[in-house]
Formats: sequence, structure tokens, C-alpha cells
Amino acid sequence: MENTMKNFVVPAEVFFEQIPIGPMANFAYLIGDRHSGEVALVDPGWEIPRLLDMIKQKKCFLTAVLLTHGHYDHIDGLAELLDDQDVPVYISRADADFFKVQAGHLVKTVDGDNIKIGGIELECIAAPGHTPGCQLYRYKNILLTGDVLFFDACGRCDLPGSDPAAMETTLRKIKQFPDDTLIFSGHGYGRKSWDTLANQKKTNPFL
Repeated sequence: MENTMKNFVVPAEVFFEQIPIGPMANFAYLIGDRHSGEVALVDPGWEIPRLLDMIKQKKCFLTAVLLTHGHYDHIDGLAELLDDQDVPVYISRADADFFKVQAGHLVKTVDGDNIKIGGIELECIAAPGHTPGCQLYRYKNILLTGDVLFFDACGRCDLPGSDPAAMETTLRKIKQFPDDTLIFSGHGYGRKSWDTLANQKKTNPFL
């Protein structure tokens, strides 16, 4: 049995919220176990008081922070958040080292690691190119792409630590996922807030 939210369908056991934040059209996400109320917050770049209020309003319990990569617009709210919530912070080893990310309980992940949030497990998928250690988070048909894949575009590869060849490899990896995969990116660029991989294969020139 599944629940329909905002015209997309996620597994019934999952709590999932897409949250527009900040002045750069970022998306933060809450994802976790609907039954236990345990959730992770993905990319707390801005508006930390608002995000904390939303977690309380939804009657959820924050148990982790997940970072898709180390750029400032995805992590700048981290210190403020950790002042209020003492939870582990997950980021790829490559980006943790490259950006010198600091957190009290920093967990450096590698490709294939799993992160347990209540009764669900998110898979960590290495996706270098935009940064040395960009990381996708996947649960069944949900794929959080950060700044790797946008709608009809991909992340910039002209920044420190970027690698166009690595991005090409990453995009080929994403193309192998099932067509019903739901793409949720790190920014709300354009008119879409989500899309299916099947549709992106048709409209995204980088796929």
C-alpha cells in the first residue's frame, strides 16, 4: 500500500517532506520512518529555526543529518542545527576531507554504506563530479541527487574539486536505475520540484 503526496508516490512506510529554503532555491528534505517518527534532515543550508519548527509540528524525531556534498549552501546551517540537536552527521569521506567539514559526531561514508533511520535504510551512492564526494541517498524509488542531477541539467563541473569525466561516469550510473525512480534534487531550478528518471531520460540532454 502506498501514500500519494503532491502528485508523487513514495512507499507507505516512508515519511518524506521536500522543503524549499533559502535565497538560492535550495531544497532540504526530511526522510525517515513514518511508524516511529524518526527522520533525517538532508542538507540544512538555511532557515534552521523554520526547519526545527517543522520537525516539531510534524511530531518527528530528528536522528541524523545527511549531507549530499560540502558546498556552503547545503551545510551553512549545520553548526546552528547541532547547537539544538546533538545528532550524527553523515557525509562522504571524500567531501568531508576536501571541505574540512566539522561536526561533533561526523560519520564519513563510502559508496554502498547504509544509514538506518528508524525502520528504513538509506543507501549511500558515490556520485563524484560536481564535488569529489557528492553522494546520492536512495530508498526504493526515492533518489536524492543533491547538485548532481537537476531537471534537464546536471551540476556544474567548473568549481574547485569538480571533475567532468567523473560526472559523466556518475550520470551513466544514474541512468541504470529503474525508470520509476523519483528524482529529488538540491535546488528548485526551473518549473519542476521533482521528476521521474524515465522523463529525465527524454528531456535531460546530460542523460
